[in-house]
Amino acid sequence: MEKNMKENKMGTMPIDKLIISMSLPIMISMLVQALYNIVDSIFVAKISEDALTAVSMAFPIQNLMIAVGAGTAVGVNALLARSLGEKDYGRVNKIAENAVFLAFLSYLAFLVIGLFMVEPFYRSQTDIESIITYGKEYMVVVCCFSFGIFAQLMFERMLQATGKTLYTMFTQGIGAIINIILDPILIFGLLGMPKLGITGAAVATVIGQIAAGILAIIFNQLKNHEVRINMRGFRPSGQIIGMIYGIGVPSIVMQAIGSIMNYGMNVILISFSSTATAVFGVYFKLQSFVFMPTFGLNNGVIPIIAYNYGARNRSRVVKTIKHSIVYVMSILIIGLIIFQTIPGPLLKLFDASENMLGMGVPALRTISLSFILAGFCIACGSAFQALGKAVYSMVVSVARQLVVLLPAAYILAQFGNVNLVWWAFPIAELMSLAMTTFFMIKLNKKVISRIGGRDGKTDTCSY
Repeated sequence: MEKNMKENKMGTMPIDKLIISMSLPIMISMLVQALYNIVDSIFVAKISEDALTAVSMAFPIQNLMIAVGAGTAVGVNALLARSLGEKDYGRVNKIAENAVFLAFLSYLAFLVIGLFMVEPFYRSQTDIESIITYGKEYMVVVCCFSFGIFAQLMFERMLQATGKTLYTMFTQGIGAIINIILDPILIFGLLGMPKLGITGAAVATVIGQIAAGILAIIFNQLKNHEVRINMRGFRPSGQIIGMIYGIGVPSIVMQAIGSIMNYGMNVILISFSSTATAVFGVYFKLQSFVFMPTFGLNNGVIPIIAYNYGARNRSRVVKTIKHSIVYVMSILIIGLIIFQTIPGPLLKLFDASENMLGMGVPALRTISLSFILAGFCIACGSAFQALGKAVYSMVVSVARQLVVLLPAAYILAQFGNVNLVWWAFPIAELMSLAMTTFFMIKLNKKVISRIGGRDGKTDTCSY
């Protein structure tokens, strides 16, 4: 087994082929996940616009859930890959066992949120009782049964850390497909099932997550021979947990800030109308179809960079970063073209009224102007995380979403024209580009340029 570990493809396979082999399965599965997000809202929109608004307002908590689960898993992913690159096989299993423990603690936190905090959360955004009722029905189920998503995220990242990304395509894909199939059945009471309405959408969501989580656990036990988990006699390791969160907390904060931004935008937009909030929610569903593949590519790139950083192979680190930037920006250029050319048909997928179309078309066209800038920042963010400088990504995210985007949106809203509010996104992305470029130059000087080659000498390649 040790021989196979030493021949891990992340240290030997040509970079382009490696990026594709590592990222493509994740990208496909996340595309399916994005499709589920869109289909879920399409069915909910058929209940009513208030139901769609309620699901849109749920995004901050759902995003926070993903932030905690995925952010912790990013730390596990990078730490596992680095330990494999350093040939420290004894630490690999300890990292994985502590990862399972952290996933369980994360679930307990959201169980509490589901039981006690959902109604206050909705009332802080709106006083429309139908939206609050829909929101409670949806979010209580999603939070109280969230153990599936935490298991799925953690065990998928363990597979990714060892290069077995193909299996994550199956876990995410099957989970999303189950969700898509169950959505109309449970929402509208098809095939003899009870008509559950918006609760049915939530039940379909958690069933899909639980199925994906179970499958991810099975794949780890049967196929991931480089990681062995034995919780018998387990004792948490403060040192390992600290190392996981040293990498993961900036990622958690970075994603959680998205929850704060989304919450703030909902409060700003609801002052115009509930339709404005629904438009914002629809945008986030649609943009996931563009951004999810880029995040999937980054998930595949992080262990490549981390492994070769641990193996002291600077040329492979640099080449991976450069090529990932090109790939990510290419995806987002395609997304920009789609949002600019067919915003109307995209909105009509959600039974958009004329009022919603009039508000949504300029929104999609304006916000999507930030896509290309965001592509560079996202790709560099994966390098920050893999090389132990995830705090750079956190600082950029805080500045973009809290220091610039929300204040800009609030100021623009004072002019009384909702179309002006959407310009806060490209404005914020310009600042993000400047900060990311600064940190990338600093990372090259302090870290990348000092990585030794595989023979212990310094490579001549620089970023």
